[in-house]
Amino acid sequence: MGSLDPKAIMTPSEKKHLITRNLQEVLGEEKITEILAKRDLKLYWGTATTGKPHVAYFLPMSKIGDFLKAGCEVTILFADLHAYLDNMKAPWELLALRTQYYEHAIKAMLTSLKVPLEKLKFIKGSEYQLSKEYTLDMYRLSSLVTEHDAKKAGAEVVKQVGNPLLSGLMYPGLQALDEEYLKVDAQFGGVDQRKIFTYADKYLPQLGYSKRAHLMNPMIPGLTGAKMSSSEEDSKIDLLDSAATVKKKMKKAFCEPGKVENNGVLAFAKYVLFPLLNPGEGFLIQRGADNGGDIEYTTYEQMESDFSQSLLHPGDLKVAVEVRLNALLEPIRKIFEAPELVKLVKDAYPPPAKVSKATAAAADDVVAPHRLDIRVGKIVEVNKHPEAETLYVEKIDLGESSGPRTIVSGLVNFVPQSEMLNRMVIVLTNLKPAKMRGIESAGMVLCASSDEPRQCEPLDAPTGSQPGDRVLVEGYEIGEPDTVLNPKKKVWEKLQEDLRVSASGNAEWQGNCLQTPHGPVTAKTLKNVPIK
Repeated sequence: MGSLDPKAIMTPSEKKHLITRNLQEVLGEEKITEILAKRDLKLYWGTATTGKPHVAYFLPMSKIGDFLKAGCEVTILFADLHAYLDNMKAPWELLALRTQYYEHAIKAMLTSLKVPLEKLKFIKGSEYQLSKEYTLDMYRLSSLVTEHDAKKAGAEVVKQVGNPLLSGLMYPGLQALDEEYLKVDAQFGGVDQRKIFTYADKYLPQLGYSKRAHLMNPMIPGLTGAKMSSSEEDSKIDLLDSAATVKKKMKKAFCEPGKVENNGVLAFAKYVLFPLLNPGEGFLIQRGADNGGDIEYTTYEQMESDFSQSLLHPGDLKVAVEVRLNALLEPIRKIFEAPELVKLVKDAYPPPAKVSKATAAAADDVVAPHRLDIRVGKIVEVNKHPEAETLYVEKIDLGESSGPRTIVSGLVNFVPQSEMLNRMVIVLTNLKPAKMRGIESAGMVLCASSDEPRQCEPLDAPTGSQPGDRVLVEGYEIGEPDTVLNPKKKVWEKLQEDLRVSASGNAEWQGNCLQTPHGPVTAKTLKNVPIK
């Protein structure tokens, strides 16, 4: 972040440019213009205190630096109650500790970015969300909002399940009321918050409160190409990861030559590293003479153009990003060497308890997605079933030493035989084998499926996947799959209810991505449909 000159006088239009640069969308831009003509803007950014903040948090922190440079009064809300309400992702007894960790971590990030903190304040949601007035407003709001609107508002933020808890339906209402109780002009967040922002626009006026403006950052992909997630270890770099760990993760980062879309390395450079450059400073890429020698980019657009034309090699880009990222993280690591902060991290995020045999036996009744053994497979042979005109009989390579498995799929009416051969598919491998019109099928090809109109297409494995790659659900990576799913316990049937393709085309379970180390599992054309 360039140095902030307190003597510099900015015009309202200059402030607005700084406030809105690099955003994906702004709602209520006219309101911002009107306010800046009279005074500085007041806004807030909230974060639910769940998993550890990772380097993707530099994206909102970089924008908060812009806001402060533009003279805004910025409130950072540690949304501890939201963290609990979102399917209890943070245990109640750990909320206070995790909120402390977030405050220290975010202050350390802003210090690393050289952001002055004079016009910045921090507040916990529970400090005012438990007040009589706020509680009454929640009741008033509940008398206006339908279940449909509450579920729709939280669709991109709250984990989606077939039978949602009431807590998840309350979540958008709290976030809307926060705008009034924090007395701000605008709320800042990721574009995944858009439905909550429009919910606030609709319902706050019905309570007698004014609409606020909304500023939305783009969502940047993680290092695997999927959304950067605190629960997917390979997709994110923790703020306290060592320099060696950062180097290791950057080497593994998904950065396909010439491809700009879903490139987490490029996205981090665009939205975090380039805005931090001082005036006149370039982004240096060090290369050997045989690779063209060192090159310095003064704009991100130049760098992206070279990358898209394969004039910039992914390896050289990753090394340059790693160097700058480690420079950002080093001050944070130093701050967290303090003994009291070492203890805080350990207490706020205790390691998983050792599981006794009795507990493990009891866990057999817990229906969680780690029990599914889902693998990437390659169809190496496909024929029509001799006894059923709608069925294919496939030989699918799942990377097993025993050779390809025979699997029967009802896809004849949906996918031409020529498109099935050599296709990479996603296979549930631990169903009990069953005979389908006389041929035993040892698995199921998972498909996006809709009834009206009747459509069906196999899910796609991410680029680079190999036969046998395990497909895991984000946040449920720990635990061994059942050897064979017991049909009497209906494990697959219960889990399948919450398997869907999202609006963006990603395969999800309760809003959590299905992914391999190479990225998310997707559907080519069908969206917002079940997976069967």
